[in-house]
Amino acid sequence: MHAVHLLGHGGFDMLDYREDVPVPSPAADDVLISVGAAGVNNTDINTRIGWYSKDVTGATDDGGGDGFGDISAGGWDGALEFPRIQGADIAGTIVAVGSDVSADRIGERVLVRSMQTAQFDDSTMCATIGSEFDGGFAQFCAVNHAEAFAIESDLSDVELASFPCAYSTAEGMLHKIGLCEGEGREGERVLITGASGGVGSAAIQLAKRRGAHVTAVASKAKWGDLEPLGPDVLIDRDDDLVDAFGEDAFDVVVDVVAGPKWPDLLRVLKRQGRYVASGAIAGPIVELDIRTLYLKDLTLTGRTRQPRAVFENLVRYIEAGEIKPIVAKTYPLSDIRTAQEDFLAKTYAGKLVLVPPAR
Repeated sequence: MHAVHLLGHGGFDMLDYREDVPVPSPAADDVLISVGAAGVNNTDINTRIGWYSKDVTGATDDGGGDGFGDISAGGWDGALEFPRIQGADIAGTIVAVGSDVSADRIGERVLVRSMQTAQFDDSTMCATIGSEFDGGFAQFCAVNHAEAFAIESDLSDVELASFPCAYSTAEGMLHKIGLCEGEGREGERVLITGASGGVGSAAIQLAKRRGAHVTAVASKAKWGDLEPLGPDVLIDRDDDLVDAFGEDAFDVVVDVVAGPKWPDLLRVLKRQGRYVASGAIAGPIVELDIRTLYLKDLTLTGRTRQPRAVFENLVRYIEAGEIKPIVAKTYPLSDIRTAQEDFLAKTYAGKLVLVPPAR
């Protein structure tokens, strides 16, 4: 089959497009998926360049093209095995099943859960497809049957592939901090950073679906792309948040940016406000004044692993038409380098999606 091998941590030269990769054989509890489309994510680039290593302290962009040098443990959960087929966003059709899976599933259209838990007894663990095991940058992908979620939708595979990683990440964050859930939380004010990216634009839609008042932070050049998603307020990413809103303005901050401006995110949180992070594209090392944390009674949390209900809810929202895909551009799988270059340039709002050749 055609597939992209990641040969190791480093630059674009580590991406090896091949036409002679064996089609994976599904294990007893697996399904084999013919990949219709696979979205591009920050995590693909972060893994390629070794950004998850504790040795790296800079922004994703710092090593986006060339990597960060000799990194031995740059995966989500430490060292990776190479070659690895990346791709955490997968939409496609089941074409074969393992011996312990009903053949009735053959022909199902599916979305694959990016943060997978089926193989773990430990409820705190998860593995990321395209990192700990092979993913969707290929014509075929084998996954545990419990992680392939049947979906009925008129959307194309390209549109469906824009959802799994970004939208489940966003929904997982909102789920963990209970946005607009419970008495007294109706219509909460939420600030979303990196709002023009995949997770940020997903968070806008999902927060509005919950009835929140949404302020989205994004480059002014991308506001036109975000306005149809319904944010109540848009603010340029270079503006000073404290000057614009004052302190104690928001109930919740949903952050995928971090970086040098991070302290202002806590300043604009109300007393007893909640902060949730699932990314740090501007840099993972931030300055925290512990006095701000405890004097304002803040809750700071992160989210990676997601309860199964998060992805079940996401599929339900898609099938009901409650959220919509934001696809900026598509590329043939062989043009993965161009897709990642465009992703790093941040000139597009929404998802960039790779399409493997048909079989």
